[in-house]
Amino acid sequence: MPVRQRAAHLLLPTLCAAALLLTGCSTGPAASPAAPPAPAAGPAGSGSDKHADTEQRPAPAPTPRAIPGIGPGTAASLTDGTHQALVVTGERADTSTATAVLWQREDAASPWTRVLGPWPAHNGLRGWTHEHWAGDLRTPIGVFGLGDAGGRLPDPGALLPYDQDPEFAVSGTGFLGEPLEGSFDHVIAIDYNRVPGRTPLDKERPLGEERGGGVWVHVDHEGPTQACISLSADHMRQLLRALDPDRGPVIVMGPAAELRT
Repeated sequence: MPVRQRAAHLLLPTLCAAALLLTGCSTGPAASPAAPPAPAAGPAGSGSDKHADTEQRPAPAPTPRAIPGIGPGTAASLTDGTHQALVVTGERADTSTATAVLWQREDAASPWTRVLGPWPAHNGLRGWTHEHWAGDLRTPIGVFGLGDAGGRLPDPGALLPYDQDPEFAVSGTGFLGEPLEGSFDHVIAIDYNRVPGRTPLDKERPLGEERGGGVWVHVDHEGPTQACISLSADHMRQLLRALDPDRGPVIVMGPAAELRT
């Protein structure tokens, strides 16, 4: 074989090998390049969208929670400045036993939270009334201010103005024959038919004497009252230390069915 032909014969396998490397060793049409892999999904909420974080909206403000057992009609008497409410609830209109709870909120938009109670309490011998008259032995229903305190014993740390006076004295027996002595050791005046800002001993009656007066929260004598609300001596001291005139304290009192309206 001539030298030129032998050289060409030897070069042919080398060219074939190079061709196989370039075509992927396929006898058919060349395969299309593989598509790039899709990006992996991130954790829920993280998102691959770079704008996702900037589109998040703030959570809505919490809805203020009403005082349990207080309906919209009664709650309407609680102004934006009322941040403490002593709720005294009787089971029925004619009962003389009740339950007292002190509720508090930070401001008008905040939920109410229980801070004291529930405590057992007494009210008027014949229950409750929307129209209190002197001697009817019923406790007035409604929402009334609590702004003045006093008693025969020294101030136990009250935040309300406190008038210590020996005139806060009582004797005799109650409707069940129980002794009344010590019932006025501590009192808080309920702003029914009185002039707020004065000692509970003040006798002025804006609605007239016939509409009663001197309706207080006082120390319990283990029996029904003339028209007042009574709590144990320890609970009275706790209440006096908790009621804050800067929180506009009120008492909300009446039978459960009335307070739910």
